[in-house]
Amino acid sequence: MQSIQELVEKLPPDLQQEVRDFVEFLWERKVYRRQRKLRLTWAGALREHRTQFTSLELQKKALEWWGNDHSCI
Repeated sequence: MQSIQELVEKLPPDLQQEVRDFVEFLWERKVYRRQRKLRLTWAGALREHRTQFTSLELQKKALEWWGNDHSCI
């Protein structure tokens, strides 16, 4: 069985570059997943609304706001 390197070396240069790009993509995705942690910067952000809404209403409202603004994703 041939190694990946041997198989890649048999490819034309443009396809070798595609393989490199794909491997870099996979590596960056892995590293990004490892570094990505849950941010709790939003904790307490709805505090001002707790007298106006129940916790369930706040949850629904937050989901509504989140659905309208994808910049926080």
